[in-house]
Amino acid sequence: MTAPLILAFDTSAAHCTAALITGGDLLALRQEEMAKGQAERIMFLLQEVLDEAQATYNDLAALGVGIGPGNFTGIRISVAAARGLRLAQGLPTVGVSALDALAYGTEGKVLSCLDAKRDRLFVQGYGLEKPFEPQQVAQEYLSDLVRNTSGLQCIGSGAETATAILSATVTQPRYPLAEAIARLTAERYTSTTDRPAPLYLRAPDAAPARDAPPPLIP
Repeated sequence: MTAPLILAFDTSAAHCTAALITGGDLLALRQEEMAKGQAERIMFLLQEVLDEAQATYNDLAALGVGIGPGNFTGIRISVAAARGLRLAQGLPTVGVSALDALAYGTEGKVLSCLDAKRDRLFVQGYGLEKPFEPQQVAQEYLSDLVRNTSGLQCIGSGAETATAILSATVTQPRYPLAEAIARLTAERYTSTTDRPAPLYLRAPDAAPARDAPPPLIP
């Protein structure tokens, strides 16, 4: 029996990234750093990843998408693209938190942490005495949230900041972001029925963007 083919992507930060896996094997991976332009680039990038593996959308078992937290517009781009593909291709589609993806495959006590700017972090704890759900926290209150830091590993763009506060260890993610999203999707797609929804954790900035984000497709 052929292992399911899973395509996953993310534009929640200053990048455009996608991965294609089957079983435990990574078939293709692309990551392009970009501060803007993800909306124009993502569909071409997905096609390039499929082409590299000589696959098509018809071959896919499921689609995974990063839902944040991160850049407000970037999250909307990812989720809108995923919902559009879900409608067009009839694929099971799984939304995956970037915090889950960062921690995936790392054993022990893990703090996934992303730089939320303005002296704040997006965080989630795994394997802790008191695990906690995704949230935004001011750096000055991080030590109140994570008290027992013995053996704690910090992963993500906010890892160095968190480590300095908590006296923990900086650890690199086991998998690139898009690959981790794909692997989590492979584990979840047969039991997930909810459509992907953005994980913002904070309200958008008050000043509107010059370019309006794409509308979310129901």
